[in-house]
Amino acid sequence: MATPHVQVFSTLNELSDHTHDFDAVILVGPHFSGLDSRIDEALKSATKVHENITRTGGVIACELVASGRLILAPTGSLDRDYDDVRRFYDAARKAADVAEQSGARKPVLMAVNVPQDATFENALALVYFGFSQGLYQPLEAREHFGEGLEPIQQVGLIGEVDGKWLHAVEEGRRVARDLCGTEPERMSPLRFAEYCQSAFAGTAVKVTVLDDRPQLEVEYPLLSAVARASFETNQRPCVIRLEYTPEGPVEQTLMLVGKGITYDTGGADLKVGGHMAGMSRDKGGAAGVAGFVKALAHIQPKGIKVVAELAAVRNNIGETAFVADEIITGRSGVRVRIGNTDAEGRLIMADCLARMTELAVDEKEPVLFTVATLTGHAALAKGPYTALVPNKTAERSGSVDALLSAGELWGDPAELSPSRREDYDFVAGRTKADDLLSSNNGPSATTKRGHQFPMAFLVRVAGLDKHQFSSETPIPYVHIDIAGSGVEGGDWQHGKPTATPVLALSGRYLR
Repeated sequence: MATPHVQVFSTLNELSDHTHDFDAVILVGPHFSGLDSRIDEALKSATKVHENITRTGGVIACELVASGRLILAPTGSLDRDYDDVRRFYDAARKAADVAEQSGARKPVLMAVNVPQDATFENALALVYFGFSQGLYQPLEAREHFGEGLEPIQQVGLIGEVDGKWLHAVEEGRRVARDLCGTEPERMSPLRFAEYCQSAFAGTAVKVTVLDDRPQLEVEYPLLSAVARASFETNQRPCVIRLEYTPEGPVEQTLMLVGKGITYDTGGADLKVGGHMAGMSRDKGGAAGVAGFVKALAHIQPKGIKVVAELAAVRNNIGETAFVADEIITGRSGVRVRIGNTDAEGRLIMADCLARMTELAVDEKEPVLFTVATLTGHAALAKGPYTALVPNKTAERSGSVDALLSAGELWGDPAELSPSRREDYDFVAGRTKADDLLSSNNGPSATTKRGHQFPMAFLVRVAGLDKHQFSSETPIPYVHIDIAGSGVEGGDWQHGKPTATPVLALSGRYLR
């Protein structure tokens, strides 16, 4: 892996006085005046030949470093109501391409003229994360061309930041991008598990891979139904369990479930009309959970215990595939009538969430999460933003508000979608033969409350309704739908994975 390492300097002068081999300075900000006399002179010379260079960005000559490269990465205006810290992320992401093309191999990054507003307090950190996003190349490409495909291995940062923390979180984001973005044969369920075993080797995270068919059918019956047509192939399913226990007393337990559909054909309710392309990224939820745990493995926070399960399944087509109308009893004993096989993500997470619910009653201050590229409706309703669907306990305890705030501050924003009574009515069983309906038989994007009602299904199928706000053992639970935010530009076949919600979760729990 080639996550850029970080060396931190306090000021430009410290960089100048230091023995180093940095070969470019990249300035990211709304304007570039008033920083240093050498920069002012360079800007004066550059604007004589390119009048708009400070607005368009680019490379100019400056003697700040031996190579003489100064790269301008303008954010644009930052004083409008809708501007936020992502302006720095986006500008730095573009600057990565400029830096590589200019021949820079060890650049220094600096956020300049940052507004004195709490909204922008993590501007320099977002410059690093955005720059790293721009440098990232897919796993398949790195394996083909070699790790030298990403030539920038180290960056300098000028400002007050914790370089080790940033590097740890970026390591997690790289894991998330690799797992989400890699093609379906290279990242089949068991190879997904192998990647996780390698990623966590030598860390305090215990990795357990459950792939025994009889065990899965008993403990994860809904997942096994989705995987029925893949058991006898090289795409057979598994559950990847990640466990981290800190040194010293546990103050809070985070329990996460990630949807890892390594390829979603739609099953018997086949995706047609070209809608299957990009469905190898339907594992973005499991990827995001793994990425967060990877960051945690490096940071090793005190007081926080983490238990995660990644449900890795291919929704295969075949004569043994599960079909609509089947009634399957989940781990919790709840009988589920299948409404549509293309609503498979909630099914593979259901038994994992049921297990977490069983364990949570004995944990210290538990908070439960499901993370998934679950519904087209979330992408339609929220655009490029993550949708958070909490239960009442998560709302009243402040859990969801804290996550929303962290997302804003760390450039990984989400929007709230409260759960309502209509959602529970929607998934209620229709006859005495079943307790729950998994979904309707239409696309989520054309279904009212299409990204909210799946959360109600998950609550009921996991037995979380026995731990509602008015119960003796209320458990906070937040469903995180990243269908709109999981890849750049909404391009599920070609867009770079964003590694969401690693930044939001890390900003909330790992600071």
